[in-house]
Amino acid sequence: MTYDEFNMKYSEYLEEGHYGLAIHFENIVSYLDALFPKLILKPNFSYRQIKLKFGYARVYVSGLTDEEILEIETEIDRLVTIYHNELK
Repeated sequence: MTYDEFNMKYSEYLEEGHYGLAIHFENIVSYLDALFPKLILKPNFSYRQIKLKFGYARVYVSGLTDEEILEIETEIDRLVTIYHNELK
């Protein structure tokens, strides 16, 4: 699945005027696609942006705690490191 397909799949939860997932790494898209079915069950869940900023994950969502957001960002950062190591 591409990041565009991901955004189409979860467009109901993407806040209007935002671009959503903007990370192209297949392992991250797969991780988020496995995670989102749990997240969309949370009251008031929506997402605005999931991106890399200065090399680190930034996740802008509503309906999650700061701890949950940090957990997602940490996992994305881990997956980015794995992706880059595989390229070497």
